[in-house]
Amino acid sequence: MATNMRGLTQFIADIRGARVRDLEEKRINKEMANIRKKFKDGNLDGYQKKKYVAKVLYTYILGYKVDVGHMEAVNLISSHKYSEKQIVSSPSSTSGEAWRLDLFTHGHQGYLAVTLLMHENSDFLRLVVNSIRKDLDENNEINNCLALHAIANVGGTEMAEALSEDVHRLLISPTSQTMVKKKAALTLLRLYRKHPDVIPAAEWALRIVSIMDDTDLGVVLCVTTLVMALAQDHPEPYAVCYQKGVDRLYRLIVDHEYSATYAYYKVPSPWLQVKLLRLLQYYPPPDDPAIRATLLQVLETIMNNSAEQTRNMQHNNAQRAVLFEAIGLAIHLDSSSPLVSTAAVLLARFISSKETNVRYLGLDTLAHLAARADSLEHIKTHQAHVISSLRDRDISVRRRALDLLYSMCDVDNSEVIVGELLQYLKVADYALREEMVLKIALLTEKYASSYRWYVDTILELISAAGDHVGDEVWYRVVQIITNTEDLQAYAARVVFQRLKAPATHESLVKIGGYVLGEYGHLVADEEGHSPIEQLQVLHTKSQFCTAPTRALLLTTYIKWVNVFPEIKPQLINIFERYRHVLDSELQQRACEFYALASRPDDDELLQNVCEEIPPFPPRESALLSRLNKKHGATEDKRTWVHGGKDVNQDREAAKNRRSSTSESKTNGVVASPGAGISDVMTSLQGLDLLSGPSAASASLTTPSAVLAKPTIAPHLAVGTMVDRWFEKLTYSNEGVLYEDVQIQVGIKSRYQAHIGQLAVYMGNKVSAPFTSFTTKLDVDDPEALSVTFAKMPASMVPPRSQSQQILHVECKKVFTTPPIITISFLAGSHQTIALRLPVVLTKFIEPITLGAADFFERWRLIGGPPREAQSVFPINLTASGDLNQERHQRVISGHKLSILPDVDPNPDNFVGAGVLHMSGDGKVGCLLRVEPNRDAKLCRITVRSTSEDVVGEMQRLIQKPLSVDAAS
Repeated sequence: MATNMRGLTQFIADIRGARVRDLEEKRINKEMANIRKKFKDGNLDGYQKKKYVAKVLYTYILGYKVDVGHMEAVNLISSHKYSEKQIVSSPSSTSGEAWRLDLFTHGHQGYLAVTLLMHENSDFLRLVVNSIRKDLDENNEINNCLALHAIANVGGTEMAEALSEDVHRLLISPTSQTMVKKKAALTLLRLYRKHPDVIPAAEWALRIVSIMDDTDLGVVLCVTTLVMALAQDHPEPYAVCYQKGVDRLYRLIVDHEYSATYAYYKVPSPWLQVKLLRLLQYYPPPDDPAIRATLLQVLETIMNNSAEQTRNMQHNNAQRAVLFEAIGLAIHLDSSSPLVSTAAVLLARFISSKETNVRYLGLDTLAHLAARADSLEHIKTHQAHVISSLRDRDISVRRRALDLLYSMCDVDNSEVIVGELLQYLKVADYALREEMVLKIALLTEKYASSYRWYVDTILELISAAGDHVGDEVWYRVVQIITNTEDLQAYAARVVFQRLKAPATHESLVKIGGYVLGEYGHLVADEEGHSPIEQLQVLHTKSQFCTAPTRALLLTTYIKWVNVFPEIKPQLINIFERYRHVLDSELQQRACEFYALASRPDDDELLQNVCEEIPPFPPRESALLSRLNKKHGATEDKRTWVHGGKDVNQDREAAKNRRSSTSESKTNGVVASPGAGISDVMTSLQGLDLLSGPSAASASLTTPSAVLAKPTIAPHLAVGTMVDRWFEKLTYSNEGVLYEDVQIQVGIKSRYQAHIGQLAVYMGNKVSAPFTSFTTKLDVDDPEALSVTFAKMPASMVPPRSQSQQILHVECKKVFTTPPIITISFLAGSHQTIALRLPVVLTKFIEPITLGAADFFERWRLIGGPPREAQSVFPINLTASGDLNQERHQRVISGHKLSILPDVDPNPDNFVGAGVLHMSGDGKVGCLLRVEPNRDAKLCRITVRSTSEDVVGEMQRLIQKPLSVDAAS
């Protein structure tokens, strides 16, 4: 069709053939007039619309303003004919304008016109929203991608609100092509960066993170980029990405699970590795030992792979990019680990490299280590080389050397580093000087060995830096001098000597005005520091100062009127001259000060007005906040700041104080699948299920409980069967915890003292695999109960098979809330199930045998409340009307209490004893009496324990399965 568009080809040829701009403009104006006439007359077919819109676009690209063609572009997008949306260029086109013609003949011309001619606030965009949505809904990869391009390029607030749901649907749809998923992820990223309030990031968290398990690494890379942006602002909802990231890194680096397409010079997808390693730094180090061990193995493998350098520059660059990010993560995890010690050796080699990029990254990573490390000794060994890097030929390397010196400075080397920085400041680039001034001032204040050294250094800094000294610097100097009485006389003496220099910067004049006005009288009796000499030195500088500085000096003079009466006439004369200046601020001050100075010498008003400035209240240095502003937020926020470990700890503490806890939104509970399946797997392997569950799945439409920490745990699965399964497992060691038509979850457990082990079996009952399979543990009180995975769980469960996960449990203190395991997976749609694990306090009881005398002696020693809990509750009888002694015995012994025979005179009663083991609180004795009454259909339970916290929880756990309200 391109060969038939002779008008477009001729138009481009005419423009190129124009020898002067006037001829070009004349040709364009003629063509635009013709196009306006054609569009006004109407009755154009699809071919003519495409041709004229292409001419408009070419004119716009040349830089001319166009005011026609917008509506026609909208019509081209909304056309139902594919041929009117797309123009296919002829492969035989050989003219000199072919490359320009291809710009308009490949792809959807309507979309090209929209993205070029319209901005995000254009009214015409409202007309194309429905057409774009229609292309997003089509099962056509080209239409999908072009619609996503348009949204990303010109999507404003209205378009984002209208189409973000459709973009998200394309991203998570299992039928979307790989290219569409990648573009959908990047489009969502663009919309989030432009309009973050429009994207419900927390609500979409689980579904977006699940795509990190996609088989295509290109999709994983794009989704990881999106997750990085979302996790920085919503860390809690996206916390599950940590496990996904570690698992993907393990498969890439250790298991080598990647296709050859994604190997860049034998390095598996280095861009993805770098992003995943950076993502993990947005979260605190994991407490789960399985995840931590896997992550350390990954980092060790990366460092071992980087030990040997090759002659291939591209391979080295890719490997180093991954290595530097891995070192950053190792520092984030534990700055004192052996891995970091190995990394420090590598970094020492890198900062001496001949390659500028390697030196840059080495210095930056060393600065990260210095900002986190407990000891700086191994970094100080490279101090001389870092100082020499200040004179590197590349300014970016010089900047990183400055950051490293700032971070590695401490009490021992502060004078050396500050001295070197002051020397370098005189020849430093202007782009570096302001930042250097702030850092020198901060280091001088923080590590000052004496107040005199501090004053000398700051004054030297002001003299050397000149205009690069901000007001924050001299403000801070004034605060410290005012609050340090021993420093005031020395400061006045040194400032006065520096003011005698022929050239003095205005900031030094400001300090001199304040210090001499407040403390000049302390040195007035010394030779060469008389009041008249102080006045002469300071006043000669005023003629070179701005109005604000002169106003400050006038305040100094009125202070001197009070303390130096011998120079009062000269001061009044100065006030008199300033009463007639044009500046209103100076004039007002001079008039008021003249009136004060003219009052009698014994007048108390002047003395009260000119009292000495009191000490300033303690406050955070404005220098630090100014420095942090200079490093403003970027797309990828740093997880650390330049400075020592204490600076980063203060930053984390301030961040925690500012952060407010908000309830995270999750996908909630899984919806019950519709129809059952004909072939249901019989049971979980390795389990003896005495009373198997029915095929009917539990209804999970409403939550039954809200955890104490709703920010991390979703709603619990509920239902009669769910409660029955959980209750039975509280006093038995194995059984089913949950089952529906898709999945079956079983438990097998064993306990010894305060330690326990659970085997969780998750069976896939359908003919499709569970992908993006994730399990997460939430513990209400980690200080009381520890539950961890023995190893990283697999990310997929094959069809009609099961996956086993081992959990390690430790009881530290008394706890009342069982841990939650959240299982999420993709099986057509995204499913999430949150279940209570049957880990209760009585699991950690060891049964003991006591005789009747010993039992009742201990019973009396413990006494009554608060170390006793007692209640009466209704019970069920057997079908024959007898007490269900067998059930009572099974429940009591299932709660790990030893049933003591022949202790209670009533044979229907039960007496039990045991010792609760806790690693933190030690051992706690527990005694039990259960007294059922067949006639009244009631039962009294009494629990006594040496711990007040244990009795209530133990009584509740044993009573529940015995009562009428028991679920089973």
